[in-house]
Amino acid sequence: MEYDALTGWDDVTTAEAYAAFTRAYPMYSASSRDLAARAALPRSRVVVDLCGGTGTTAEAILALAPADATVISLDSSAAMQRIGRHLLTDARLTWVNAPAEHLADHVPAHSVDAVVCNSAIWKTDVAAVVTAVRRILRPGGRFVFNIGGAFAGVAHPDSLVPPAGPSVTSLIQQIAARDYGITPTPPAVPPKLPLPAITYLLADAGLAVTTAEVTGQRTTFAERAAWLSIPVFACPEGPLSYEQKMGILAEATAHARPDDVTVTSWLVIVAELPQAAL
Repeated sequence: MEYDALTGWDDVTTAEAYAAFTRAYPMYSASSRDLAARAALPRSRVVVDLCGGTGTTAEAILALAPADATVISLDSSAAMQRIGRHLLTDARLTWVNAPAEHLADHVPAHSVDAVVCNSAIWKTDVAAVVTAVRRILRPGGRFVFNIGGAFAGVAHPDSLVPPAGPSVTSLIQQIAARDYGITPTPPAVPPKLPLPAITYLLADAGLAVTTAEVTGQRTTFAERAAWLSIPVFACPEGPLSYEQKMGILAEATAHARPDDVTVTSWLVIVAELPQAAL
């Protein structure tokens, strides 16, 4: 089976691997807690976890939301949500299986205090999603999300410090080139969602950016390697089977120190709907 990082999420193997990763490693839970802390949740009554997957971000939201709050986790992958329903049984949580762009078809207009989206907005039609978020937010409501550094064209200062050893990506590239003649794909230029572009889309929908911060997240080699074992993230891109990619990853892991740390960059944005918007 071909796995694609944009469209390949509605697959049992991917969903199970992703859920196992989020329970074993802190990458998604830590970024979820960071976003939830920025969303003013203790005074929120209705919160949307957008592109919620198996519920890692919903779990962070539920930890801060009031006892009488309603949390809606919306995702287009039924496979991811089936796992999430077993992992999270909080009565405050409702699951909606739909694309992010169709958010406003499932949530009443001007009814939501906060929308939180972790590690996913660049996989959507961003303009359509922003418009949908604007429609469902109450005046004063917040839209809190992050964009991967490569997609936003930003780098945290700590990410520029050379790692102690070779990165998992560089090792994978070396092995793929040696054994299969596959050369690395150059990064997309320009970045897909730089801050000026996302600020323009938000402003066009009537949302104002209140915070835009570049953060750095520490990631061990072991965690990065485990992340790359999730089928939709397996490298390198190209004609290799998943099994061949896992063979490359296993060899790369054998040549590295699992505790070596790299820093991943994120652009974290908080936007609000002005109180006088309606």
